[in-house]
Amino acid sequence: MPQTIENPYPIELAPPDIGRWRDSNTNLDWIWRFRADRPGPHLLVSAVVHGNELCGAIALDRLLAAGLRPKRGTLTLAFMNVEAYLSFDAEDPFASRWVEEDFNRLWDPETLEGPRDSADLRRARAVRPVVDAADHLLDIHSMQQPSAPVALAGMAEKNVALAQGLGVPQVIVRDRGHAAGRRLRDYGRFDDPASPTSSLLIECGQHWEAAAADLALDCTLRFLRHFDAVEAEAIAALAPLEAAAEQKVLEISGPVTIRSDDFRFVEDFTGLETISKAGTVIAYDGEEPVTTPYDDCVLLMPTRRLWKGQTAVRLGRYS
Repeated sequence: MPQTIENPYPIELAPPDIGRWRDSNTNLDWIWRFRADRPGPHLLVSAVVHGNELCGAIALDRLLAAGLRPKRGTLTLAFMNVEAYLSFDAEDPFASRWVEEDFNRLWDPETLEGPRDSADLRRARAVRPVVDAADHLLDIHSMQQPSAPVALAGMAEKNVALAQGLGVPQVIVRDRGHAAGRRLRDYGRFDDPASPTSSLLIECGQHWEAAAADLALDCTLRFLRHFDAVEAEAIAALAPLEAAAEQKVLEISGPVTIRSDDFRFVEDFTGLETISKAGTVIAYDGEEPVTTPYDDCVLLMPTRRLWKGQTAVRLGRYS
């Protein structure tokens, strides 16, 4: 599958050299774990699930360099799809999203335990025990388009509550994910309403805007504060946390999955546009018009990766 996509956006971030974090204190490269003497939850912060999303790497690099340690429980800091990240090239910045396939569409038992093979799947299988061990997950991402940040909470109320506990970003998205495969944040217990675990995926803004790195660090520190995992002084030393803004929940009714080799939007949508009238044409999939199913329909994360089987955009409305 081709990965070349023209990049119209400035690259304001530089990928940190994470080579110093390869030889970790666990049995897996790039995965760091710190345990406090006092009991508490096991928190997992994951970055570079997609290799061209730099903000998470910047946040984890800052935390590790600062020597941040939990005061209770366990903290795991995980650079996930590192092979993809290390291939990042500012001349073709979309190409390093994955190595062979999307690392964030592999998180169901049938795929993880099945016969398929790829570099991304091998890494997912290797880090699966790390994910299994966690009680709460913060998965840091960024977006293709210059849209306002969003928190993807899945459908479980416990994950919406986690997003509200962080207080940012302003928009919390309830959605069922993608037809192309299960995301990390939907994996196993995290998607089970009866489980006390929780997970949240933060889309921190456009991939390479400076503000995305600031929000990645901010959300990570809020995640740690929410679970009272580190000392307040340690958080303050890394970044001041401003008062939270009022949040709202965007309920996704479903994704638009591309069915043809000729999908095109009728406008250059970037995300969170509200289309006032039901039946408005927003795209064509081959010769078939794609229309809004209801009034005040919100477009979430339209993609530039317009390939058959991919999610073109998700449709929702504010609750």
